[in-house]
Amino acid sequence: MQAAFARYRVMSFVTGTTLLVLCVFLILHTFDLSLWTHLKVLVTIVGIGHGVVLYPIYMVMCFQFALKARLHPGWVVLMLLAGFVPGLAFYMEHRMAITVMARQSA
Repeated sequence: MQAAFARYRVMSFVTGTTLLVLCVFLILHTFDLSLWTHLKVLVTIVGIGHGVVLYPIYMVMCFQFALKARLHPGWVVLMLLAGFVPGLAFYMEHRMAITVMARQSA
């Protein structure tokens, strides 16, 4: 179970970071429209990387960890939604670490 959690943890950080980068780009685009011409290539690369490559891998790692840890389906739904809400992936990873450590010590 530790290996599955480690893979989930890595993908949580990577997916959460790319989502935060996309949000920063969106905020920069909102304040300065001329900046968008310079950021458009970066937004396209990071957006495709997050949506097509990283998030599906993150989903697989979530399911794999949930099966190994025998998590409640509600936790699985929250873990999957964390890939859509900026910053939530880091919080969910922290909550899962607490949940897993509490189960292992019991």
